[in-house]
Amino acid sequence: MFCKKCGKEVPDNTKFCPHCGEDLSLESRVANAANNVFHATEEELKSSINEVHQSFTGQQTSSGARLKDDRGLLSYILLSLITCGIYSYYFIYKMAADVNVACEGDGEETAGLLAFILLSFATCGIYAWIWYYKLGNRLSSNAGRYGLSFQENGTTVLLWLIFGSLLCGIGAFVAMHILIKNTNQICNAYNRAHNL
Repeated sequence: MFCKKCGKEVPDNTKFCPHCGEDLSLESRVANAANNVFHATEEELKSSINEVHQSFTGQQTSSGARLKDDRGLLSYILLSLITCGIYSYYFIYKMAADVNVACEGDGEETAGLLAFILLSFATCGIYAWIWYYKLGNRLSSNAGRYGLSFQENGTTVLLWLIFGSLLCGIGAFVAMHILIKNTNQICNAYNRAHNL
């Protein structure tokens, strides 16, 4: 292995680098990995909080504004828990708005929050699955437009939602991760294409 501080090669089970004295123990590496995860999560939360703040101060996304391309599943889960589920609806609203901007001109429209809530309520949650399915397909069909290729589409998302519920409910999180990842890539490509 190599020392992360000085870059010199050291034997695999070395606790301290013989060249610079850096702590190379397993505990140190685990602690560093945990710190990196914590800092990444903290940055995701800051970004999500800033997005909510900008929305309430009137800085709405328009076709000439930069689309959010750094959404994360962890911040979605944490902020939804903190706000008793309210953030999850805001998240859906913003994701649909960004996808409608990035995929404009494809002849489709991703339904907004009001339709999502009312139709999901009227259909006992079935419309939410249809909404996720259609969003997954829309992202997949627009990927080529930006030189991207997604292995997942609406069918993948729907299968995770249905059959993933048998895996202790983890399927919904996998489906949301797929949608977030693909939305981030589409929005990033849109931002690059428009020099934003």
